[in-house]
Amino acid sequence: MARNKSCELIEALEAEWRDALCSKDLDRLRTLVHPDFTLIGTRSSGPFMMHRDEWLDAIERRDVHDIDLVVRDATVLDHVMIGTVQAKWRLKYLNRVIEDCVLLTDVWVLDEGRWRALRRHSTPAPGGDWG
Repeated sequence: MARNKSCELIEALEAEWRDALCSKDLDRLRTLVHPDFTLIGTRSSGPFMMHRDEWLDAIERRDVHDIDLVVRDATVLDHVMIGTVQAKWRLKYLNRVIEDCVLLTDVWVLDEGRWRALRRHSTPAPGGDWG
């Protein structure tokens, strides 16, 4: 039962984050994403790290059509939450439409009375079929 409540809390935050990304609501993103936020991932060119300001700049240059999210697992502690999220993105970046399936590990921290994303680790998940 605790797992369901944990998933519900992270699902609400992930949906808020998704909606802010899709609408390019940078003010909302700044409140959802911790000042020390880092995106860690892998591209065909290799691993990368992107800090908050660089990530926000990249958001301004892309048009996210939609994001489908499924929270697969969640752990909530007093001041830290970790969510495992399956995501399928459809976005336009540099005049190219990109569709990508990823597995995300999001680390949320309780900061100044609200949950904020501190780390996101993104791993390619081709096909995104989890059964």
